[in-house]
Amino acid sequence: MGRLLSVNVGLPRDIVWQGNTVNTAVWKTPVTGKRMVRRLNIDGDGQADLAGHGGERRAVFVYQTDSYRYWQDHLRRDDFVYGQFGENLTVVGLADAEVCIGDRYRIGSALFEVTQPRVTCYRLGIRMDEPEMAALVVKHGRPGFYFRVLVEGEVQAGDEIMQFASGPGGMTVSEIDALLYMPDHPRDKLERALRIPALSLGWQNSFKALLAQEDVDGATKGNAGLTGLSGPPPAWSGFRPLRVARKVRESGSVVSLILEPADGQPVAAALPGQFVVLRLGSGSHPVLTRSYSLSGEPSTVSYRVSVKREQHGAASGYIVDEVKVGDIVEASAARGSFTLAPGETPVVLLSAGIGVTPVLAMLHALAAEASSREVWWLHGTRNGREHGFADETRGLLKELAHNHSYICYSSPDPGDRPDVDFDATGHLNTQTLKSLGLPIDGDFYICGPSSFMSDLTEGLAALGVSSDHLHTEIFGSGPPITPGVAATPKLPPHLPANMPGTGALVSFARTGLNVRWDATFQNLLELAEACDVPVRWSCRTGVCHTCETGLVAGTVGYRPDPIDAPADGNVLICCSQPKGDIVIDL
Repeated sequence: MGRLLSVNVGLPRDIVWQGNTVNTAVWKTPVTGKRMVRRLNIDGDGQADLAGHGGERRAVFVYQTDSYRYWQDHLRRDDFVYGQFGENLTVVGLADAEVCIGDRYRIGSALFEVTQPRVTCYRLGIRMDEPEMAALVVKHGRPGFYFRVLVEGEVQAGDEIMQFASGPGGMTVSEIDALLYMPDHPRDKLERALRIPALSLGWQNSFKALLAQEDVDGATKGNAGLTGLSGPPPAWSGFRPLRVARKVRESGSVVSLILEPADGQPVAAALPGQFVVLRLGSGSHPVLTRSYSLSGEPSTVSYRVSVKREQHGAASGYIVDEVKVGDIVEASAARGSFTLAPGETPVVLLSAGIGVTPVLAMLHALAAEASSREVWWLHGTRNGREHGFADETRGLLKELAHNHSYICYSSPDPGDRPDVDFDATGHLNTQTLKSLGLPIDGDFYICGPSSFMSDLTEGLAALGVSSDHLHTEIFGSGPPITPGVAATPKLPPHLPANMPGTGALVSFARTGLNVRWDATFQNLLELAEACDVPVRWSCRTGVCHTCETGLVAGTVGYRPDPIDAPADGNVLICCSQPKGDIVIDL
């Protein structure tokens, strides 16, 4: 049926690319004689980025000589060598349009199973000296595919490739690849693909996201298989005037604003856990843009935001000292993907400090529906003076039949009462969580300082909580995800040097930066990079998507509405110049 033409291996190495150090194993070299194929790779081979490559279901990458000839013609090149496309096995036959997911083959003394198309990343472009290569592979439908090793054994160039089983469902590598990356995602084909046991977890998650997107939206928009579900789109573009109806002191450092629509028309009820972007300032104050989680019960009448006064915080100082009842502030529609998932599983709400706000909105939603779910409320703060919403949360918990509460004060005041105001002195940590006997099958929502979230996330994972049940919210912009690129010191976000733009106002909500558009930039991604705004996934031509770990790693071809940015800010692609003021969740 086919023949093994070359066995190629290579280990990770550092290369310099565009001023960055990139660790990659895309360079593969042909070897002679027999090579042992093991469960995770071929002897002498390795992967640099185990989130995107490698693992049991991506142990061996296969590419065909037919595709070699195709790219030689298309790119007008004649300098290819075996291993050019980063493949372990260069083969004659086994075309993507003929091989099916789940097909099984014997090569030498080893047995293999086809698990997925290759998800091509930017490093192939580096290897090929062709920056668009990752996108071209998708556009032209020549991804190649991965083998899982069913039985370890030896292989060598010249071995015959014999098929001994066909995959259930009869879906070819090309069909599976197009089902994710091309515009059409027929429901029957998605369901059919999900019935193939051999299909890798990352691809299953992408197809599940596409099905869920169709269930939520009816008519699909964008591609949730590439970007992940991010909640419904914002209810309005840009900003809307809201009036400060009340201003409430919640603790020694936290103030809440209750905001009602200035035009008297209802606002869209937010999902519990979402946030809004406020544009603050007056004639005597510079315009400030900040994002704040909504902390009250979802409502069409008003929004509540709760703000902690920071020592050198311009926006928080303005809200606490300057904003008065009756003032007008401009607000975006609610957005964000850190939201309470429906279901019957236990809910564990974990927070520290002002990180209480989004999980408090979730607690409001659970109490409003008198949820029968098991609900755990765990919160850490300094002392009673800093313990905002204490009476409010106690009242909400009383509305729930199956509630648990645990409060930690790191430095209680003399008047703070143990077992009344708080349960323990110290910080919430993994050891504390372990002692409480939390339900590991529950959904955990975690918000607070970055170290708090990372420590608890790692600790809960070690206790057996699955990654898809761990949800976190970051205040401020998230770190960029640049697989393989060595970390380098980064400047804090800033206005672009010597470029006083005169165009539309671009507001980076989480960074708090407002920049006038300048025509010297080709797209919003270039503007963000010029401002050193961290863009989590800034792939211009890459095609990464949900990995085995469940992490969303990028996208291709997604273009946000030029009037408003994606609801979750996960992706900033090269979109066109803004036609009006724009809010970006970065």
